[in-house]
Amino acid sequence: MQTSSQTSNALPLYLQISELLIRDIAAGRLIDGERLPPERDMADELGISIGTLRKALADLTEKGLLERIQGSGNYIRQAGTHESIYAMFRLELLSGGGLPRADILSVERTRKPDDFPAFGTSEEGTRIRRLRYLNDVIIAVEEIWLDGDAGQVKRELLSDSLYRFYQKHLGFWIVRAEDRVTIDTVPEWAPEPFTLKPGTVTGFIERFSWADGAEPVEYSRTWFDTARAHYVQRLK
Repeated sequence: MQTSSQTSNALPLYLQISELLIRDIAAGRLIDGERLPPERDMADELGISIGTLRKALADLTEKGLLERIQGSGNYIRQAGTHESIYAMFRLELLSGGGLPRADILSVERTRKPDDFPAFGTSEEGTRIRRLRYLNDVIIAVEEIWLDGDAGQVKRELLSDSLYRFYQKHLGFWIVRAEDRVTIDTVPEWAPEPFTLKPGTVTGFIERFSWADGAEPVEYSRTWFDTARAHYVQRLK
């Protein structure tokens, strides 16, 4: 397991660890009843302090995903809630899980393209383009359009999780989403570090996201490298 580097708007390190473990539980890499390694060994493997690890484990315990038994160890419990900052992020490494993070490529408020599907209530939107990672593996490029009436987006305030940004700075939370998964060609604006060249046919996700209104507040497009990641939807 690896954690992403700390930037000014990255998730707190203990939440990065908590989210990584939640995704490993969801992916089946950590199973119900499994005993985690000793805390000092885990902290050394992750390159973090014991204190940071214990904050992450406390978060998992609060969610009912971990049982901490004095003198015995820490045990995975899958009967708890899988509420997660990245609960709606469906891409995983081929081996399962992985902590999402992103590099922002551009942020621009502009008129919505005429050929876009209808979403929101404004003729304008904020377009955010990002390069996506799972752990340190580049897996996708994405273009997110937030409806112009949803609020002003300041690049310097954006974090790895846009949904967390919406809640913290714009006062709304994405409550549901609809994905349409197919194939498409990598866009011309894809940066050189992305693993696929523009024009390459690859996996493609269109997503409509709703807050508390009747119209979707967000529309996004994601092109992902199918040799590095896959789309996973678990039914429970």
